[in-house]
Amino acid sequence: MQNNTVNTKLEKNDGKETQNVNQLQKVTVNGNKQSDLDLRRNSIAGKIVVGREELDRDGDFTVGEILKRLPGVTTGGRPGRGGDVRMRGMGGGYTQILVNGERPPRGFSMESLSPDQVERIEVMRGPVAEFSTQAIAGTINIILREEFHPKDIDVKLALGLEQGRVAPNLSVTYPGQIGDFNYVFSGSVFRNGQRDYSNALRVEQSDDGIIQLVQDQIDQTKRQSTGIHLTPRLSYKLENGDNLTVQPFLMSSRSQSNSHSQISQTPELLDPITLRAPVALANSQSHSDSTMMRLNANYQHRFEDTSKLTLRAGVSSGRADSDSLRTQFAKNGEQLNLISDVNNTRDTGLSFGGKYTTPIGDKQNLAAGWDMERSQREQKRVSLDNGKPQFTESGDNLEASTRRLAAYIQTEIDLSTQWSGYAGIRWEGIQTHSSKANYVVDNSTSVISPIVHAVYRIPDFGKDQIRMSLTNSYRAPALNDVIAVPAISPLNGPTRPDRSGNPDLKPELSRGIDIAYEHYLKSAGIMSVNLFVKEIDDLIRRRTELVKTGNDYRWLNSPINIGRAIAKGVELEAKFQLQEFFPQVPAIDVRTNYSRFWSSVDDVKGPNNRLDQQPSQTANFGLDYRVSGLPLTLGGNWNWTPAYVNQISDTQLLSIGIKRQVDVYALWKFSPNFKIRLAANNLQANDYLSGNSLTINNVNYLQNNRSRTFTVFNLRLELKI
Repeated sequence: MQNNTVNTKLEKNDGKETQNVNQLQKVTVNGNKQSDLDLRRNSIAGKIVVGREELDRDGDFTVGEILKRLPGVTTGGRPGRGGDVRMRGMGGGYTQILVNGERPPRGFSMESLSPDQVERIEVMRGPVAEFSTQAIAGTINIILREEFHPKDIDVKLALGLEQGRVAPNLSVTYPGQIGDFNYVFSGSVFRNGQRDYSNALRVEQSDDGIIQLVQDQIDQTKRQSTGIHLTPRLSYKLENGDNLTVQPFLMSSRSQSNSHSQISQTPELLDPITLRAPVALANSQSHSDSTMMRLNANYQHRFEDTSKLTLRAGVSSGRADSDSLRTQFAKNGEQLNLISDVNNTRDTGLSFGGKYTTPIGDKQNLAAGWDMERSQREQKRVSLDNGKPQFTESGDNLEASTRRLAAYIQTEIDLSTQWSGYAGIRWEGIQTHSSKANYVVDNSTSVISPIVHAVYRIPDFGKDQIRMSLTNSYRAPALNDVIAVPAISPLNGPTRPDRSGNPDLKPELSRGIDIAYEHYLKSAGIMSVNLFVKEIDDLIRRRTELVKTGNDYRWLNSPINIGRAIAKGVELEAKFQLQEFFPQVPAIDVRTNYSRFWSSVDDVKGPNNRLDQQPSQTANFGLDYRVSGLPLTLGGNWNWTPAYVNQISDTQLLSIGIKRQVDVYALWKFSPNFKIRLAANNLQANDYLSGNSLTINNVNYLQNNRSRTFTVFNLRLELKI
């Protein structure tokens, strides 16, 4: 609040009037920042905002651990090891990941990004024209640290503990201001060690019930990794009010692992090609080193009529080098194979875009913009088995590039006190190019996506509102899915095939409808229900078949377009303070959500012909308890995804076991500037189960996998200077 005193008094002096400043005038300036719920409610397109308070609450090591608690969000892989983040139960690739509104470079991993480097996360259920519409399931936009508090230096030291292995993590945020120049230097360094245990049981059985093979494999892996993340941000305000922001971003990590495998077969079958004895023991060592750098620049110019022009540019560079050596032995100790794999990848990228925003009257805003992006990959991979190439192109230089061009226009308008609307249209053109020693493949596609969102604020119902959306979106094949360099499986088989791309893939196209009801409570709380239906054309599925590679035959898994699919679901959410309903109870905040999903794929016979990797449902339940009379908060969260089965094709079935994860934490605030947080993630540490069944030529190949999971303890000290 700012008070200005101005006194004015009229007096007569020798017949003349003189003016003295003596009148009191009060001017009030409010600069309150919108809460996460305010940002959510005021957005016409439906989204969930996760701010610093929620990011800090549970003391998570990764952003993925936070996102898995949100409505309709699931993660692939076993608990405690992370995996790709998925919205609405859809598999990998359907959810768009952005960093500061832009596509991150290849090699970016949300699981390796520390929450300390993030200001907030926006989870958008429906696409908007401003961002790429490559978001059939939705978009997760990660906004890196951007606030400046010249007097606050944040220092956070975390010590993780898993199976007796200590994982330190140090994060520092140093902000400041020199005149019109603002800066914040943020960075973190980490080191961790992990040990994994897994068991794979493979059974081959003919249609007449005769078991042809039983193979039991036990794998043990030790892994160590170190890394550094730097996310500084520099901002300068020019004399005319324009603003220039520069934000570098660096992620660098190095890891090494050793694994030991024991394999038993009944009966012991010779390799049908080489006539060698089966592998009974294997030892592997691998190293990887990766660095990803990106530099973003953003320039804003405001016109006198409050219009605004934003220009942004970005350059990126990344490298990934890895090598592995696997030695395989027979039961009698004879060395059978020495398999080496060396992979060197270089990525570069360039992006440029702009956005012009102008008001039309008092109730409408119009925006138009464009995006250009070019990325290129150079890769050389040498895979040798006893000195001989494992695939035809081993050692060849691969070049692949993607060029994207997009233009859009969108408008937001307040039609009345109750109605607000959004309409936009976006055109995107994508060109891919890949070349090897023996062929060149070029592919070009374009997509037009009209989008409509509307919000109806219900009269006499407080802040309650109804959301409606009609959207078009798409899913472009990943670059690795359109280039045919295979990923080699050391123990190649129908349930462990090599993986390759398909240069002829077309993008999936989707049309969708969303309807949501949001009930905002008097305190900081919300209850909502969201319904959605998605229709997808040219669905991409991966198929496994036996193919000839040189003089050998190998099992290969590659993607193809198969047809049409329908996905639908309901997402329920409730966040509230328990005292709002029961004033006499302790100060407990409740966080809970439940999602139910259905889908069907036309060209695959049922039952269970759902979208790949889509569970039938998922749920979360969390509590935060502020202890009376003490600066102590206790809390926890229960995350549940039941077991499910997916019919991938008429001959292949995948199964995923139940996932139950319990996380708890305790936070003690010694002072506003010093906190200690103790957290335990994955308390139950249940084994993670998965299965793969494939039937070819009257033989059923079945593999069941069991992987151990572990509880991770985390002690975090947070200090503001």
